[in-house]
Amino acid sequence: MTSPLSRRSFLGLSGAVGLTATLAACGGGTKIGADAGAPAAAAPTFSGGEYTGPKVTLEFWNGFTGGDGPHFRAMLDAFNKQYAGKIEVRNVTRRWEDLYPALPTAIAAGKGPDVAVIHIDWIGTFAARSVLTPLDDVVSALKLSDADFIPAIWNAGVYEGKRYAVPLDVHCLGDYWNTAHLDKIGLKDAPADKAGYENALAELAKAGVAKPFWMPSKWPAHLMFMSLLWQNGGELYSQDGAKALWGSAEGEQALAWMVEQIDKGRSPEKVAIDTQYAAFKNDKVSFTWDGIWQINDLKTNAPSLSWGLSPVPAIGSTPAVWSSSHNFVMTAQAAKDANKVQAAKFFIDHISSRSTEWARAGMIPARNSVRQDPSIADLPQIKLAADPGVFHFLPALPGVGDVQSKALELAVAKAVLKESSPADALKEGVATADKLLAENKRKYGR
Repeated sequence: MTSPLSRRSFLGLSGAVGLTATLAACGGGTKIGADAGAPAAAAPTFSGGEYTGPKVTLEFWNGFTGGDGPHFRAMLDAFNKQYAGKIEVRNVTRRWEDLYPALPTAIAAGKGPDVAVIHIDWIGTFAARSVLTPLDDVVSALKLSDADFIPAIWNAGVYEGKRYAVPLDVHCLGDYWNTAHLDKIGLKDAPADKAGYENALAELAKAGVAKPFWMPSKWPAHLMFMSLLWQNGGELYSQDGAKALWGSAEGEQALAWMVEQIDKGRSPEKVAIDTQYAAFKNDKVSFTWDGIWQINDLKTNAPSLSWGLSPVPAIGSTPAVWSSSHNFVMTAQAAKDANKVQAAKFFIDHISSRSTEWARAGMIPARNSVRQDPSIADLPQIKLAADPGVFHFLPALPGVGDVQSKALELAVAKAVLKESSPADALKEGVATADKLLAENKRKYGR
């Protein structure tokens, strides 16, 4: 799987200043393309079924540079073999942190992809710049709806009433646990609620695991915070995208629980980035919350470690977990060629509906029919989707990555590092977030 550093690059650093500048340079407050992304030639209505046009070549960009890459390339190779003479998909793999700033510039110059995979939290930003083309006709022709997908992820692909994405997967936090450690206290699985979890941590300390649950101040601390916020009934942002809501009582309660793990001696202070995961791999930590992309890393690089994976426990009143998703999108560049439009939509649907191989890369398929395939039923991440309602996603707000990295993540870090109380850290962070949200409204014309 992609390394933790790479994962942080596209999630934690998604709102980097350099990228914001790149987007502004590509359009400022305007749209990419003379007609705000409208196709230069009208595309035929997509009717599903087989592709019937002349042979076309689709440029396809993605960021699958890690251990997930071979699985996706296998899917592409199978597609190209099956449709040789009709559609050729040329694969371009770049690091996510390079792909995102390059995408608008390349499309504006006509040298970008026709189809791409992007993370769900980028849909609003790129849709606002008309980098993407709506896919409403393809989902209508194929009669796709939230009944075919995990509802929350399906709904997250809509920006201002138009669908811009077809989801491929869900990847979320999970609760990894050390089998040998839990055996010491008579548990065969991780506890699912607050009382059971805290009791297990106390018993583990008595059994000789001095610090059973290391609390990071950085990655993935902000993902843990968002999960706990939603569990407590809180929300990240107002529906109109004008206000940050994570400084609420629910947010304070979430962040206080994280700090409490240090105060109660369950975690060391000032846990350096990635050390909590390294400690888990080295048999020193009983529990760690991390992304499901670590599954294949543990299998490959910690073969002697006996571990299990469970949903993140419900520390709050309602189960919820931070989640993200890889989504197929079609670009404004492809929209200028009617045959590419038809081929791109056919390709997107074909790969989405045949993604069991992608599950073996450690992902949770977004499509119900794929997720329910018996051939992948025993993969450890599949049980995390037993209740799809737990998955929560960032809203489709243009520029939301800036707000996350410059406000929310810093607030979480300040509290966990004991530089500020949870209440004060959140208050300061929300003030910064509200300014950024106002700037984004002006920048993106919302």
